[in-house]
Amino acid sequence: MGPKRGIVIMLILVLTLGLLIAGMVWWSSVVETNREAYVKSRLELVQALSQAEPGSTILVEPGVYEGGIYIENLRGEPGKPIVIAAADPSDPPVIRGGREGLHLVDPAYVEIHNLTFIGALYNGVNIDDGGSYDTPAHHIVLQGLTVMDIGPEGNRDGIKLSGVDDFVVRNCVVERWGTEGSAIDMVGCHRGIIEGCIFRYEDDIGSSGVQVKGGSSNITIRRNRFEHAGRRAVNIGGSTDLQYFRPQPPPGYEAKNITVEGNVFIGSNAPIAFVGVDGAVVRFNTIYCPKRWVVRILQETTEPGFIPCRNGRFTDNIVVFESHEISTTVNVGPGALPRTFVFARNFWYALDDPSLSHPSLPVDEVDGVYGLDPMFIDPEKGDFRLKPGSPAEGKGAYALSDEESSP
Repeated sequence: MGPKRGIVIMLILVLTLGLLIAGMVWWSSVVETNREAYVKSRLELVQALSQAEPGSTILVEPGVYEGGIYIENLRGEPGKPIVIAAADPSDPPVIRGGREGLHLVDPAYVEIHNLTFIGALYNGVNIDDGGSYDTPAHHIVLQGLTVMDIGPEGNRDGIKLSGVDDFVVRNCVVERWGTEGSAIDMVGCHRGIIEGCIFRYEDDIGSSGVQVKGGSSNITIRRNRFEHAGRRAVNIGGSTDLQYFRPQPPPGYEAKNITVEGNVFIGSNAPIAFVGVDGAVVRFNTIYCPKRWVVRILQETTEPGFIPCRNGRFTDNIVVFESHEISTTVNVGPGALPRTFVFARNFWYALDDPSLSHPSLPVDEVDGVYGLDPMFIDPEKGDFRLKPGSPAEGKGAYALSDEESSP
């Protein structure tokens, strides 16, 4: 071998080794810091997601990242979730635009913490089972997210969950979703908790704040704040095309075993709607100034095999309203079974005329209280805690104890 050829080979080896080392250094800085990936660009974020393994944590640096991020089969394991989080929760990264901010297909054991999603065309965050109804997405945690300005026209959702089981949505803020969409829309979801969130929009724009339908069951909506959160602040049930029900064939109800407890509702045409429900409990909530109804009992899915809306319980709530704004307290549609509902121990007060506080209900109420001021601390500033000596003590959102909370 001539000296020149040896030098060339040596240079090639050095360059190759340098590239390998550079790759190792990039991988070390992005992923292998105790399985933590610090990313600062959209490319690095997508690469880290595609290479994530059970136990990986992807920490997203402050900045603006282009939306439209689509990832399939992102899967952690029990005790080893894949975590996507803000590197600095006090300065969260912004995922801006895209058809969807982030779309996860068929994930499992995934947590997303402290990210902001703004301006997606269709959904801010979309998580689904990829159409494989027998293998749902599962064990998902969404915590500390902010989702804003989605759509705005049409059925566009802040957070969309389809075929997701065993999940938690906690301490999130969703503002201004699609004009016919929901802050959180659940289709065929099971064993989930939505708690500590804030939902804001307008009373008559946005179909719903939180919607749970399509065969969903065992969902708890707890200690959230709904500020003018669409026409129906919580839509328990709804109307779902048959092919989208999970499980299949459709179980004969839109929603079953749903609990709505410890929430504050301000405004909305109807804070609570039971729609094609087979059992739901609405208890220990504070409802302030609804614009048309307090409760709706409806049946929108009428195909053969579906039960009529039935077995709802509305108990231990504080309801404060302007009598001149309320069309009727409880709006009952055709095909429902309102006589199967229970109303008990609710506290009703008409601000404009306490003598008109007694509601018109489809059944007799048990131990209701009517016409007394609940004595909120400062309702004009949104403080609905009760003053000492309130006659509404033991009722409403702040009376729900940890022991009484649904699991």
